[in-house]
Amino acid sequence: MDSNDCDYGSGVGTVPGPRAEDLLPSSAETSVKVVIVGGFGVGKTTLVGSVSEIRPLTTEETMTTAGVGVDDISGVEGKTETTVAMDFGRITLNDRLVLYLFGTPGQQRFWFLWNGVIEGALGAVVLVDTRRLEDSFAVMDRLERGGVPFVVAVNNFPDTPVHPVPELRAALDLPEHLPVVNCDARKLDSSREVLLTLMRYLYTTATSEAPSR
Repeated sequence: MDSNDCDYGSGVGTVPGPRAEDLLPSSAETSVKVVIVGGFGVGKTTLVGSVSEIRPLTTEETMTTAGVGVDDISGVEGKTETTVAMDFGRITLNDRLVLYLFGTPGQQRFWFLWNGVIEGALGAVVLVDTRRLEDSFAVMDRLERGGVPFVVAVNNFPDTPVHPVPELRAALDLPEHLPVVNCDARKLDSSREVLLTLMRYLYTTATSEAPSR
């Protein structure tokens, strides 16, 4: 009998506990919520999956003909699945700080879900694809209206042109103080560095706004 089965003959049931890798370190003191946002097909699910230390929760569904004429797939014609609710993952940045990651759907027809996902977030990562920069403007506008600070991460797809950060900053009309970084959402180290960039930015912003004593 498998360990997860119940022994009805003896009246004793075995309830499976959490996996060791799912447990938080005992030293963890602070947990914060971070959202990963961006347009359709920019790699949000990939980033959450690459960096999460637990098995990520995804809500991907197969794309069907129902989305034809509704979802703009130019530049990502090979995409076959899409997030319809959210992605969820977790990463322990150090012994004391844990980030809970929530990825949002990219299509605007699912944006009604954003309010619940973004609520309570300390900050956000706006993931962008240089082939579809225009998709980022509505995303950043929504974060700004919601008062959610963010950094921008440019996901370097293998077939996309690479532009200098100053050019990207100008194209996205971003202020000098807002971090813009390049990344490969498939790689743990690269995705982790994006999150560290966000944490450093949030810390710098908080300390600079703190009243002097």
